[in-house]
Amino acid sequence: MTIRMDKLIKVIATALDIVEGELLGASTYHGKRIAVLCADMGRYMGMDTEGICGLTTCALLHDNALTEYILSERSGKKHDSAMQLHCELGQHNVDSLNFQTDIRGFILYHHERADGSGPYSKRAGEVPLGAELIAIADSIDVTNHLQRVPIAALPNLREAISKSIGETYTPRAAEAMLHVLEEKMLLSLQDDRILETAEQFIPLWSVDLADQVILNLAQLVTRIIDYKSTFTQCHSTQIANKVWLMGGYYGYDPSQRVQVFLAAALHDLGKLTTPLSILEKPGALDADEFRIMKNHVAKTWELLKEVDGLETIRAWASNHHEKLDGTGYPFGKKADELDFNSRLMACIDIYQAVSEERPYHPRRNHKDTMKILYTMVDKGQVDKNIVRDLDTVLACFSDQNVPAPSID
Repeated sequence: MTIRMDKLIKVIATALDIVEGELLGASTYHGKRIAVLCADMGRYMGMDTEGICGLTTCALLHDNALTEYILSERSGKKHDSAMQLHCELGQHNVDSLNFQTDIRGFILYHHERADGSGPYSKRAGEVPLGAELIAIADSIDVTNHLQRVPIAALPNLREAISKSIGETYTPRAAEAMLHVLEEKMLLSLQDDRILETAEQFIPLWSVDLADQVILNLAQLVTRIIDYKSTFTQCHSTQIANKVWLMGGYYGYDPSQRVQVFLAAALHDLGKLTTPLSILEKPGALDADEFRIMKNHVAKTWELLKEVDGLETIRAWASNHHEKLDGTGYPFGKKADELDFNSRLMACIDIYQAVSEERPYHPRRNHKDTMKILYTMVDKGQVDKNIVRDLDTVLACFSDQNVPAPSID
């Protein structure tokens, strides 16, 4: 079974844009516009399809370490140090995706400037071409919000690019940008056209579901989600690791384990759309806040609907707040509508949420966590047999995290 990595990465980019919009005021579809511009510039510069695939993936994920960067800023680190961390973590994350082409430095140096004023003081000619192309596209879109630039303003924009050569933009990156940023391209970057444009420009990339690269991407997603809040820095990661562990306990083959692991990694993707003020509220949520919080599951469903062939994984991911008695959300499903993996996902999500520290409760050990789950069994809300299995398998991890998996 294969999965369209390009489509899944576009979905992740959409979620990143939502976070960047909330925290930094970035424009909608930012990642996709950067990828489209980079694809066209890469072709102009003579890159082959594999090279453009690596470049556009890095463009889509250029801010994949954004949430880690924001947490670093909130912890009081100096800006340059935090910006370097953002770039270093972002590069490390994409390096795990096993491209057939060299992407070293594409994200690491995407904030460098031609005059050496970036976080690493690299000048024109000292960073890879891919980094220069992402840097110019990112800078121009952040500064101008290209989806709103009218055609009449294009000459002034092109003039501004030309005047910044040698200071902000390197000569070869500026040459490529001035070649592709014509009227037709500008129109194609508008919000009502960008999705179609991205399909046209970004190369198709399919990967076998049992490939280690799927696990690596899933782990990348968990870090993006978890680091939005100081209280969830292990949440998705540990749910995915625990699901993988239970898959082994139940005798799943490698493909089945990867599928449930990916579902677990993606289950809170929609939570990136939840305001930070709600995620970190120290007290109980009011009715409106709780409604907004609950909407993260429907948003996960909506985002993953964009990826063909992911229907079953999407269902498992989106059923993690359903309960056997029909009192869960967002669909209010009952026992006969919830398959085994949906029930497993729900139980492990509860286990993780109850055991980890939150603004409204302290960290709990395995024994105290299981008391809550058994109470829910008595109420007919969760699967009794799965809860017993969790009690058996997770008891030895009461005071430590379940390690990350790998495909042998």
